[in-house]
Amino acid sequence: MALMLREMATSYGRSPGGYLWAVLEPAAGIALLSLVFTAMFNTPPLGISFPMFYATGMLPFIMFSDVQGKVASSLLYSKQLLAYPTVTYLDAILARFLLNIMTQILVAYLIFSFCIMAFETRVTLDLVVIIQAFSLAALLGLGIGTLNAYMFIRFPIAQRAWSILMRPMFLVSCIFMLFETLPHPYKDWLWYNPLVHVIGLMRRGFYGTYDATYASPLFVIAVSLVCMAAGLLLLRRQYQDLLTR
Repeated sequence: MALMLREMATSYGRSPGGYLWAVLEPAAGIALLSLVFTAMFNTPPLGISFPMFYATGMLPFIMFSDVQGKVASSLLYSKQLLAYPTVTYLDAILARFLLNIMTQILVAYLIFSFCIMAFETRVTLDLVVIIQAFSLAALLGLGIGTLNAYMFIRFPIAQRAWSILMRPMFLVSCIFMLFETLPHPYKDWLWYNPLVHVIGLMRRGFYGTYDATYASPLFVIAVSLVCMAAGLLLLRRQYQDLLTR
């Protein structure tokens, strides 16, 4: 709790607006995408509301990206506090993970609620599937973030390499289109992107006519747990050495 309060004060308490920016940034992105694609197409690939369609793609992606990034930098962020024996790397990781999933859930709730109230969306909510999609996005962010928490300290160049790798992920995670509309062989390649499965499940939770049969929660869970196990094992073995870097 102390680490979470410190994170809240430093990440959101120093800038004007604080938590307001956490809502405005994705909202502005969704609004911009909606304006651009409304001028190009009559209807979105799914449903009748451009803002809702892009919100169902962007918000799980942002949850993964934010959680992964904050968890990956948790040891660097709390490096001085980790010198105290009562503070462990698990404390640093869990504090950032819990705070940021709560933040992103709040952001998603506000944006989805606004879209439903402000636009004609005709969505049918399946809360079980929606919660499952958000849970998988958070778990994937935790798993990859834990592995990167080790990699970023052990190999400083890994942080830049990961930043370069993440740039096209926004385009290849099916935020702008439906997976079924992709041609072969690109469809077969993108199936191995876990975010495609998460976003497919999210859209299934909002659009009752969309089955997303390709989405495999087990695949996302497997990728998340393998990355998390590898990260925790490496941190446990080399944690003390990393603090001296």
